[in-house]
Amino acid sequence: MRHRIVISGGPGAGKTTLIDALQKQGYATSAEVSRRLIRQQVELQSDLVPWKNLEGFARLALEAMIRDFENSPSELTFFDRGIPDIIAYLKVGGLPVSKDFLTAARRYRYHNQIVMTPPWLEIYVNDDERWQSFQEAQELYQAIASVYKTCGYELLELSKGPVNERVTFVTSALTGLLSVEAFPAR
Repeated sequence: MRHRIVISGGPGAGKTTLIDALQKQGYATSAEVSRRLIRQQVELQSDLVPWKNLEGFARLALEAMIRDFENSPSELTFFDRGIPDIIAYLKVGGLPVSKDFLTAARRYRYHNQIVMTPPWLEIYVNDDERWQSFQEAQELYQAIASVYKTCGYELLELSKGPVNERVTFVTSALTGLLSVEAFPAR
């Protein structure tokens, strides 16, 4: 059985830093699809970026997330965001959520506990792929948490602190849940 663990939350809350730290410890990870797609679409000079065409971008992200889910590299893989995140972004963007997204969220199930990184003003910065204000990041966090709960997931909120403490929290929480010792870091 494959265990796909999602680390989610609003933009700029330290998800990618945590994923990178888990990868350095030898765990299999799946990078954030949205950042990869934004860089790709900007390079192509495409309008399929979230600030111009959120619906079209969401479809690209869904396809990529399904591929990443199906091709998870290990028995235990940490994902930087999951399919329910797309639903939350569409809702916050005021767009309808089509049946395709809801069907995918039901079909491609991650581990039932989702690690959530709460908004963290002290580390929040904008960059080429993160254009939201901190207030918008907080709104997205609430929407993402709500969608995961609606999809039947339990949320484990990560405390703010140094990345090594966050890694310890994640691996300690999962030890009891998944017997992580059966899936040691490589």
